[in-house]
Amino acid sequence: MLDPRLFRTELDFVAQQLNRRAFNFNAELYSELEAQRKDVQVKTQELQNERNSRSKSIGQAKAKGEDTQPLMDQVQHLGDALKEAEAKLSDIQAQMTLMMEGIPNILDESVPEGKDEAANLEIYCWGELPEFGFTAQDHVDLGSQLKQINFEWGAKIASSRFVVLNGGLARLQRAIIQLMLDTHTDEHGYSETYVPFLVNADSLRGTGQLPKFEDDLFKVNSDPALYLIPTAEVPVTNIVRDAIIDVKDLPLKFVCHSPCFRSEAGAYGRDVRGMIRQHQFEKVEIVQIVAPEHSAKAHEELTGHAEVILKKLKLPYRKMLLCAGDTGFSASKTYDLEVWLPGQGAYREISSCSNFKDFQARRLQARWRNPETGKPELVHTLNGSGLAAGRTLIAVMENYQDAEGRIHIPEALLPYMGGLTVIEAL
Repeated sequence: MLDPRLFRTELDFVAQQLNRRAFNFNAELYSELEAQRKDVQVKTQELQNERNSRSKSIGQAKAKGEDTQPLMDQVQHLGDALKEAEAKLSDIQAQMTLMMEGIPNILDESVPEGKDEAANLEIYCWGELPEFGFTAQDHVDLGSQLKQINFEWGAKIASSRFVVLNGGLARLQRAIIQLMLDTHTDEHGYSETYVPFLVNADSLRGTGQLPKFEDDLFKVNSDPALYLIPTAEVPVTNIVRDAIIDVKDLPLKFVCHSPCFRSEAGAYGRDVRGMIRQHQFEKVEIVQIVAPEHSAKAHEELTGHAEVILKKLKLPYRKMLLCAGDTGFSASKTYDLEVWLPGQGAYREISSCSNFKDFQARRLQARWRNPETGKPELVHTLNGSGLAAGRTLIAVMENYQDAEGRIHIPEALLPYMGGLTVIEAL
């Protein structure tokens, strides 16, 4: 959520910045609600003061033995008027809060202009694209020939966009996850974290999934309502909700492996073939909580940590800076890492690393105590996929295939494969 003070003092600036995202901000409605809020709040305070003054007069009249009924009637009338004013103020504030919750973050000034992914800026490419003496297959055909990826079983057990892995490919995904966790904990200083895979509405509201993206979530029929996590970003970042962190404990760095669940309500018809866009998938998430002055540097660091995994696996990739129109709702700045998939002949996203600045922290009331002022201030939050395990599995399969459709295990994964060096058909 953006700082309300920006709307009161720099409304034109806010409207201009939101226009970069092509976000239709109704500045007139906001100004009208703000004017109503001020008027009703002033009236409410005046009524409170007058009621307090009359109540004091009642006490003085009682002490003198005077008739207090007329004064009590006046206080009763003021009390009724105060309740009405407080209800109206609460309604206006609720409207403003709902409006604010639907407004995206202000973009970092380094984010390039553009309407969609076509305007994303390539920072650099890493690695050499593999050259095959045969036509490269995609992961769907490879998995089918190996008899170790089965979408029919997934559909039978659940529905479309679910998959069953078995044999060497199931172990390969587990090995990929283990490599990621070991690298981020042993080399990058993250603390491995295990979290609930169900979260409440407050947690999703804190990181920005609610109310805007409720249709993309799987909701459990429970009391209170719970949701399956769309990413470990949600439960991990909520660790610091309503907390004041001592400066000596910053930065906080968490890594978490979890399943992720997305209904993909807004992605109808996209990537229906294969494992690219599933309702359930595995991901290793890296999260940092930092003091504001360190967030830009932390963003580069966190993105670099995700890149290390791709380099260890020797997977060609490119680093992209997302343009204004392609940057996510809560993010101020995002880098996407896109891995080369020979079966598609294209780069595809495998990690999205974002700096949210204080946008999530304001919703979460996640703060740190500034030693210079001694006062609590909002932290900055960052996260990224380090990496998406299913998409990494796809990339390994397609980049390490041979002419017979076998998958050769990358050197970095051999310690986790129990002696298996090549995955062949069952």
